[in-house]
Amino acid sequence: MSDSDQSGSSRDERIAQLHEQLVAAVDGLVSSDDWRRAMEFAARFRGRSFGNTLLIFVQHSAAYEAGRVPEPMPSYVAGFRQWQQLGRAVAKGQSGYMIQAPVTARFATTTPQIAESWRRLSRAEKPRLGEVVRSRMIGVKPAYVWDLSQTAGDPVPERPSAVLLRGAAPDGLWEGLASQLHDHGFRIQQVLDERAIRGANGLTDYTSQTVSVRGNMDDAAQVKTLAHELAHVMLHGPDNLDATAHRGIGEVEAESVAMMIGAAHNLDTSSYTIPYVSSWASSVEGKTPAEVVQATGERVRAAAVCILDNLTTAQIGDGDPPGLVRGAPSAQQSVRPPVPFHRVTSLRQGNASSGMPAL
Repeated sequence: MSDSDQSGSSRDERIAQLHEQLVAAVDGLVSSDDWRRAMEFAARFRGRSFGNTLLIFVQHSAAYEAGRVPEPMPSYVAGFRQWQQLGRAVAKGQSGYMIQAPVTARFATTTPQIAESWRRLSRAEKPRLGEVVRSRMIGVKPAYVWDLSQTAGDPVPERPSAVLLRGAAPDGLWEGLASQLHDHGFRIQQVLDERAIRGANGLTDYTSQTVSVRGNMDDAAQVKTLAHELAHVMLHGPDNLDATAHRGIGEVEAESVAMMIGAAHNLDTSSYTIPYVSSWASSVEGKTPAEVVQATGERVRAAAVCILDNLTTAQIGDGDPPGLVRGAPSAQQSVRPPVPFHRVTSLRQGNASSGMPAL
């Protein structure tokens, strides 16, 4: 085995070890009491209809533009009295978001299998002996909800949030990742802020073949995001037969790859990656978060190694003692050429649901 092959093997082993550490970190985080309390709190806010979700989003965006709320994306929303039950009160001067609340009525019949037999009961009317009673939606009425940021009171149990990276990016890493994206046929654009890309840090558009990264982050966060989006391009494009359509799995894979790329360049992304991966892994039904992350190991490792093999940046983990300078390889030695990714992406993920991955 050549010295170059030994160096690559040492780095690959470190990448595999780092993925195991990520599995353990995710498992430890989602097993904590803080995470459990936060999940129980969030469960109270499920069940909004698609139409109401859009109404909330549009009105929250307008409130953000007007400076009435601090974040561009809504978090938890509830009615006035619901917030009071949770120990919080709507702040003075905060306008609620109008949604459509269902109007229901009670219907009764002795022959439920016959649609025409159902009769509507008045407000105080009791069903007759032997009648079956069911409630049905007969219309909608306006109702109002407020975002968490519009309220004050008892602390809200929150899951650990992903913290954006600070500081400079490793030398040459942006250029190297950008070159690989260009080789895949994608154009990179830096947008002003997250509002231009649906509140995200980065966004991959497979139709226009563009990758967008918001420019109001430090260089370290931008280059980590670019690595995340490159992983999406390699792993989750619509023409990739091995891609998963479950967004949770896709986000776990892309962010795990970004973590590996960062680690190979002495860029610690754990403050962002671990909460981010934990959250998305928790969205996959039928598996524990640790199982989701564990199952992505081979695809993540293969993608990370492929990206690193095609970079000319200074990377750690080459297996050599500090200070050792190697000469040119001899005629008997072979320097490993870059590996096309299509040769290392044969592991297929199962049980997909809807949603094309994008950060």
